Amino acid sequence: MADDVQAQAQRFRDDYARVREQIERVIVGNRDIIDAVLTCLFTGGHVLLEGPPGIGKTLLIRTLSRALSLDFRRIQFTPDLMPADIVGTTVVHEVETPEGRSREFRFQAGPIFAQIVLADEINRATPKTQSALLEAMQERSVTVAGSSHRLPEPFFVMATQNPIEQEGTYPLPEAQLDRFLFKVLVGYSSREELAEILNRTTAGTTPEPESVLDAKTILAHQHLVRRVAIAPRIQDYAIRMVLATHPQSPDGSSSVAFSTPMVDKFVRYGASPRAAQALVLGAKCRALLDGRPAVSTDDIRAIALPALRHRVLLNFEAQAEGVSADAVIRNIVDTLPIEAA
Repeated sequence: MADDVQAQAQRFRDDYARVREQIERVIVGNRDIIDAVLTCLFTGGHVLLEGPPGIGKTLLIRTLSRALSLDFRRIQFTPDLMPADIVGTTVVHEVETPEGRSREFRFQAGPIFAQIVLADEINRATPKTQSALLEAMQERSVTVAGSSHRLPEPFFVMATQNPIEQEGTYPLPEAQLDRFLFKVLVGYSSREELAEILNRTTAGTTPEPESVLDAKTILAHQHLVRRVAIAPRIQDYAIRMVLATHPQSPDGSSSVAFSTPMVDKFVRYGASPRAAQALVLGAKCRALLDGRPAVSTDDIRAIALPALRHRVLLNFEAQAEGVSADAVIRNIVDTLPIEAA
């Protein structure tokens, strides 16, 4: 049995490397960002990519979809997009019957009914439209006209947003952000990377990725990741890291004793239980990739930023002093003791 698990783990690492290789045929650099996206894929989570325009966020997602034998749909979010444009609607169909022509209502599925969904510039849609994704991302189903419809498996939402432009945008609500396993920040390329990008895109030949994984294999790998062991003290470390994002009450009545002075000063609301799930699942994937049978504290610490940065809500004082969520999380990682007191 142990040999079988080892063989499955090796297949996972091989398949992971094959997908990453296909992505890197198109995407230059950004290895950490590619790994974060693949971690979300193989843990069954969703990912939000944030960065300025023109740096390859959409290209990364489209390239991943081509490297997988999965149904892919792209939804361009705009202010006039309606919920029915995403989830679908009930339409009237005329059918032939022995008694003549009659009409019946049928559900016409929207683009959300795909295995990989690109929500491009998600913050350009109104809150009403953004809310259409809430049930889909959490329950993997949509409800239209009182009827629930299951989404295909695996179901993976990858969203992009531009933090620079604020005209005609609507900030994602906390409930929406919390449904993303990771939030990944995408920055500008280096001088060497820009040179390679030009060599690949302006010489008349564009590399194309090959499809290397199917849905059945991805689902098997997702199941394998969840079977990675985590010791109680390591799991408690992840729990304490999440609790450390919660500021204590001004009167000291809060029972939470893990927050730092920086958290108490700059954080308005801390992370939810989904943050602990993100830490554990991401750490399990990292341990499996590293060939280890169990999660370590280093795994938890390594993914703290993408798992927590969108779940820590700062107050006005933090904005006034230019303190970022990443700075707060780094402070927690640097000060939180490995062993519980």
